[in-house]
Order: sequence, then structure tokens, then C-alpha cells
Amino acid sequence: MDSQLAEKTNADRPKPAAGAILPVRHLAIRYGFLALLFGLIVFFSLATRGFTSPQAAVFILQSVSITGILALGVTATLVVGGFDLSIGSIATSSMMAAAYVMVVLEQNALVAVLACLAIGALVGLINGLIICYMRVPDLLATLGMMFLLIGLQRIPTEGRSIAAGMTMPDGSTAEGTFSPAFLALGRHRFDFFIDNLVPASVVVLLVLAVLIWFFLEYTRFGRMMYAVGSNARAAEFAGAPVKAYKIWAYVISGVFASIGGILLAARLGRGDIASGNNLLLDAVAAALIGFAVLGAAKPNAFGTAIGALFVGVLLQGLTMMNVPYYTQDFVKGAVLVIALVFTFALLGRTAR
Repeated sequence: MDSQLAEKTNADRPKPAAGAILPVRHLAIRYGFLALLFGLIVFFSLATRGFTSPQAAVFILQSVSITGILALGVTATLVVGGFDLSIGSIATSSMMAAAYVMVVLEQNALVAVLACLAIGALVGLINGLIICYMRVPDLLATLGMMFLLIGLQRIPTEGRSIAAGMTMPDGSTAEGTFSPAFLALGRHRFDFFIDNLVPASVVVLLVLAVLIWFFLEYTRFGRMMYAVGSNARAAEFAGAPVKAYKIWAYVISGVFASIGGILLAARLGRGDIASGNNLLLDAVAAALIGFAVLGAAKPNAFGTAIGALFVGVLLQGLTMMNVPYYTQDFVKGAVLVIALVFTFALLGRTAR
């Protein structure tokens, strides 16, 4: 009798939810990467001097501001199930275009900014049209565009970087200069508890991150982009203009990349053809790291911003520890692989 009552009592008890079966695993999935980021900050704080100072923190944000902006653009293409390899070349082309418009064509800052934004939107539109209507795989289409832009940006000056007073290929001297208003985009600093603490580029990154996060998470257009990336065929059967959403994603990516190029030109005060070489890899790393933040396992703007911060913390810490520069990419890649494998392996086990 007692055994029957015990069995009945056990049967009547509510069964634990799936999330309560392995709470440690779920905590690891959701907060493991943030714990890793916190651990890195603690480690570098103890191993180096001055890592936690406000100036060091702002330097980290400034170093990843352009990378973060490009990564947010990549995130938009990842959301619709695509991928944009041309962002680095778009940023470099925009940087060169801004310098050419002001130094060679002697135009003002507004014209230079509008020209760069137009370049980014146009390239993104072309990428989207090639992918959606010519049925070229996104990796191949954007890879081809990357090489096209790398060559195109060097033609007007025959491979020379653009600076005030430079000698043009025809022997003439460029008479234009960089507008002070344009240079302020990359060099101005706002007061924040300490005078001249926060660079303008960091403010631009934060504003764009909030905007793209709200757009993707809380607007119908953004949610439809996620639906397209999740199951394009089902979205098409539901009446969604799948091709239009994909094209807009590449336009967003192109515009964000051009904004990064504008800020880079404003920071350097010249059009340097070699300055954007590492932008693609760092931006892609930040966007992919975003998959592991809070266990999202999907592209998301918040995760991308945290991923960019993680890359900045890691590289700044390694630099302050005098780690050779040629080993930093290896460490960054190893951390990226470990974070993604850790996250998706745990998610796969939980799903089973």
C-alpha cells in the first residue's frame, strides 16, 4: 500500500522542464562567452599595468570601432543566410574615394561623405542583384567584387596613396586638402568625466549598433529578414519578397562598410591603399563570435558588438604583454574556433 502511494505521488509530481535538466550546460551556453570575456579582462588587468584605466578602455573601443561597424554590416547579410566578403574592399574604396574627392577634386566634406555612402549602397546593390538574379553564390559574388574593387581603387592614382600636396600621375600637384569638418569625424573627442575622452568613431559605433539591433529585433522588416535566413522557401511561400530582403541586406552591409571607410580616412587624414587589409578578417571574426554570445547561435547585432569588443580586448592585452604581432592572428583564430565549437557542441547535445 505504501509503495503504491509512493508511486502515485511520484507520478503526480511535475516533471522538470528541459531547461532544468542540465542547468550547468544551459548556463555555460548562455553565459560562457561573457565569462570568458570577463576572465580575459581580469587576466590582462593582473598581467599588465594600466589595462583597466579609462584611457586604455577608450583606446580599445576606438581600435575596434571601424571593425565593429563593418561587422554589423556583415551581420545583416548573415541574418538573411548570406555572407559579404567585399566589406573590407568597400571600406578601403570609400576611404580612397573620400580622399580623392577632397584632395584631387577639391570638394567639401559633405560631398565626400555622400560620395562614399553612394559607393557603398551601389556596391551592395550590385552584390545583391548578382546573388539573387544571376544565382551566383554569395561567397563567389562578393569575392569577385572584392578583387574588382581592390584593382579599381588603385587605377585613378596608379597605385599611389592619396595625400595633400601629392604628385598626380600626369605630373601635376593636387591642390585640395582634407576638410577640418571631415577630419573631426575621426579625430574629435567628446568630454566624458575626463576631457577629450571618447572619440567620435566610438559614438558612431554605439549609435549604429543600437539602430541595427532595434531594426533587426523589433521591426517587421528585421523579423522578416530573420525569417528569410531561417527558411527562404517557406518565407517565399508565405508571400514574402525574399529577393528584396536579401538585396537590402547587402545594401545595408555596403553602407556600413562605407561608413567605416569614411571614419578611417578621417582618422588617417589620407587615402592609404594598405590600411584596410585586416578589416575583413577582424570584422568576420567579430560577427561570428556573436553567435556564441548569450547562446544565440544565430547572427545578432548585440553579439556582434560584444564580439568586436572581445577582439579589441584580446589584441590590446596581447600588445601590452609584448606578444609578437605575428602570433596575434593565431591566438585570435584559436579563440574564435574554441568559442564556436564550445557553443554549438553544447547546443547540439542539448537539442538531442
